[in-house]
Amino acid sequence: MGLVPAGTAEVVFIAIESIQISNLSIESSEVELREDDAINIVIKNVSSSIKGILNYGYGSWFVHVGHSIEFEIDSSTDLVINNKLACTNRRVAADTSDCYLTFHKLQLHLHGNKDPGWLRQLFTDFISFTLKLVLKSQICKEINYVANLLADFIQYRAGDFLTSGDIGVNIDLTSFPVTKANYLETHHKGLLVYKNTTVHFNNSVFSPSLLTEDRMLYFWFSEDVLNSLALAAFLDQRFVLLLTGHELKEILKDDIESNQEILQEIFHEASSNSSLTKVWSLTPPEIRITPKGTLVTSSVAVQLSTSLDEKPKLYFETDVITTIQASYANKKLRLHLVDYVVHIKNVISSLQISTEEDQKEAALNQFLNKIVSKFGIPTVIERLEPALTSLMNSKGLYLFEIINPEIIPYQGYLIVQMDFGFPHHLLVDFLKKSM
Repeated sequence: MGLVPAGTAEVVFIAIESIQISNLSIESSEVELREDDAINIVIKNVSSSIKGILNYGYGSWFVHVGHSIEFEIDSSTDLVINNKLACTNRRVAADTSDCYLTFHKLQLHLHGNKDPGWLRQLFTDFISFTLKLVLKSQICKEINYVANLLADFIQYRAGDFLTSGDIGVNIDLTSFPVTKANYLETHHKGLLVYKNTTVHFNNSVFSPSLLTEDRMLYFWFSEDVLNSLALAAFLDQRFVLLLTGHELKEILKDDIESNQEILQEIFHEASSNSSLTKVWSLTPPEIRITPKGTLVTSSVAVQLSTSLDEKPKLYFETDVITTIQASYANKKLRLHLVDYVVHIKNVISSLQISTEEDQKEAALNQFLNKIVSKFGIPTVIERLEPALTSLMNSKGLYLFEIINPEIIPYQGYLIVQMDFGFPHHLLVDFLKKSM
């Protein structure tokens, strides 16, 4: 080295560009959950070949010398990461600053026209030593960056899964994530958001002791959460069903036990091309969860009319209490009717029925009760199943390999538990957005 006048600055710079990584392999990896500490990740013998261009040089206030040369690195490394989960901006964040690399091999080959002499070899050794220091720092920084990108990506997908149009769920954290010996635990608000309005409800009664520890993933839903979603769907006018005359006749065609005169009168009205039957909720459904199933109390109006009539041919209201058990199999949601109670009220009819006037109301109420019980409730369930399945699939649920899912109702809440396989599609999507 030469003498440098006092007051001057000299800099050695090294930069790498056009990096290509190939022959990447991992011997083994282990993950350990350390209670109240971190997720310990050990990746052994990560081998790779890295090619690129090395820019190096020397600079001072009076001179600047730079060179470029192609290089190739063969490396074998052990990697230890202690990932501590944190809460940043009410979202789960990863802190992988506790990160260590151990190089078993790091061979740097510089390409040139001449065989490397002792000076070239000395320079290569110096660069190799410098690269080890730089790589240890840079790789850990990149791991922390990618870990937080992945955490944000997963939480974005979760938020999107719980969003439909103007209806959404606030999944902000309510406390720091907790690392246990056998599982990770996060608590989220779960508040309904509808058209920028947030619906609040009572504090959750959730406790980790309510869950087992033999499944990969658990979701805990309280009555408050389900009722808030039902309220939003009601306000968004999603509980409305329109049936053409042909569709109504198809639904009722197998009814041979009910009052044939009333049925024929309805079929006559339904035969009109302009006939339309409208079914809609008068109030938000009320949901209660019991070990027997989910009880849904609904107040519904039904109206049969044609465009030729100013008034509907038939209008009535019904209070319906159904007990439903849900299951998920073959990538489809199934709703099983366990029990029901139907109460018909506020009947207004202009149907021509020959029954005695004092018996007409009772006969019509009895007929409508049977129609709602035998055809109405099953029809609504049959249409809800594909609609809810389609909604979930639009969020990518069908991409997951969901293994042995269970939907278990308890008093006041239900638990969804499952094992699953993370879809390759989502990982590729994440990598495309991250690179």
